Amino acid sequence: MPRIRILSTILLTVLFAACSPGPEAQDVVAISIVGTNDVHGAMAAEGDLGGLVSFSARVDALREARASDGGDVLLIDAGDMWQGTLESNLSEGAAVVQVYNEIGVTAATIGNHEFDFGPEGPKSIPVDATDDPRGALKKRITEAQFPMLAANLLDTSTGQPVQWERVRPSVMIETAGIKVGIIGVMTSHALVTTIAANTTGLEIEPLPDAITREARQLRDGGATLVIVAAHAGGRCEDFSDPNDSSSCEMNAEIMRVANALEPGLVDHIVAGHNHNPIAHVVNGISITSNKSKIHTFGRADFYIDRTSGKTIGRKVFPPQRNTVDMAEVYEDHELTPNPEVVRIAEEARARAVELKERKLGVRLAEPFDLEPDIESAISNLFTEAMLDSFDADIAVHNVVGGIRNGLPAGELTYGAVYEMFPFDNIVSIHEISGEDLRSVIARKAAISRKAGFAGMRVFVTCDESGMQVEMRLNDGREIRDEDRIRVIANDFLALGGDDILTPAIPPGGFKLRYDMPLTRDVLVDWFERQDGTLHAADFVSHSAPKWNGTDPLPPACQIQ
Repeated sequence: MPRIRILSTILLTVLFAACSPGPEAQDVVAISIVGTNDVHGAMAAEGDLGGLVSFSARVDALREARASDGGDVLLIDAGDMWQGTLESNLSEGAAVVQVYNEIGVTAATIGNHEFDFGPEGPKSIPVDATDDPRGALKKRITEAQFPMLAANLLDTSTGQPVQWERVRPSVMIETAGIKVGIIGVMTSHALVTTIAANTTGLEIEPLPDAITREARQLRDGGATLVIVAAHAGGRCEDFSDPNDSSSCEMNAEIMRVANALEPGLVDHIVAGHNHNPIAHVVNGISITSNKSKIHTFGRADFYIDRTSGKTIGRKVFPPQRNTVDMAEVYEDHELTPNPEVVRIAEEARARAVELKERKLGVRLAEPFDLEPDIESAISNLFTEAMLDSFDADIAVHNVVGGIRNGLPAGELTYGAVYEMFPFDNIVSIHEISGEDLRSVIARKAAISRKAGFAGMRVFVTCDESGMQVEMRLNDGREIRDEDRIRVIANDFLALGGDDILTPAIPPGGFKLRYDMPLTRDVLVDWFERQDGTLHAADFVSHSAPKWNGTDPLPPACQIQ
């Protein structure tokens, strides 16, 4: 059960300072802020890292350490909690919420993938007027014994933060005699990185505006510390000195948000969304973020003078490794996983094991690694399998972000395919003009995060007249503006997801057929039709790339 007394609405951590361990005088209280993000349903570890079971042991060890010195531990989650593994998805995230309740999560923000399950039950998107597009999410919220936060998720009918039961913009809690305010926000891209049908009637307020509004209210209410749980991220490489941000991508979203805030308004940010580590101070605000599935977790300790109520020290830790090795110690305490967490995880595993271990009759000679590369083996395997399964000209997929895991070597199982693509997206096939397809390609050519596709090659050049796009089908035929092209995608892309098909979407939207199969099931069927062994080298296209052109394009290159 949660061990933090909620005073009003969320929690979080204290201030931050990259100093040595804080003062040990009796009038100083230590509060450890532990941040998680993008857990994505990881109950158990992958190999020797990650998972909620191992994490529970480190949380308990740290709590023992804080109990011995009169301090406390606050667990803050920055969103994308439950979508991603068969063990979690079979219960639409209920098993993860049970674990969060057990380990005593203080507060969590809603991330973009919290919307993925759509209505409660088997439908992934609303089909008729009785379906609540946020039904599964709202059900998980009612089960959570901790506040769910969403300060910048607005209802378009009111222009105000959503008024869902037990969802708040921010919360005030009291721990170890200290008032802590916690605010939850999500990335400005949230509504284009989930299924659009499940986010109708919602919009995103700029993060700095929402944070500023809530932080001022919390300060006026007596908050000594103000923490933000932000499903928005960035990236850093060097963790030797938290005050040195030279290895960080300072143009990343969470860095820009931190720099936009009034100094002293916010003390700490638990970030996420990008699955990249951060443990740095930006504009006086400490920021922690981690790899997905709790391979690491964030930690910042704050030291507060009980008499003055002021923060007098802080220590930001580098990303903390979450290994399965229970022979280790943490904070001088032995590691033992929480038995209730073990039980919940084992029950979830048992429900999933038969389906997860189902063999698909094909072997992979080597791993198809997950790479942020549109020409990689796994990217091409995905799009080529889709194209091979239907009568169409090309297949399009958001291979960077829309593929969540690699495939291991050996006999391929349903579980491996599921974790590669855990989303319940249905296949959609649409006929578009060559002119609209050219606009799609031109739009993606102008940015670094391109789409993956099969069935054609594109050639992008720039001259004094601007951008020129040539598209050729696999048989060599050039695609003309007047041609009609059959495109395989899925409902996420067809509804505007990742802004890939946007230039081709007609005014009334693409018509979706809800009797179409799940994308994942099509992939499984394709694997089952293959004979023998698949080799990753057969799917890599770097020697004859599908995308051809300068990357990045010259700034003067304009779409024609």
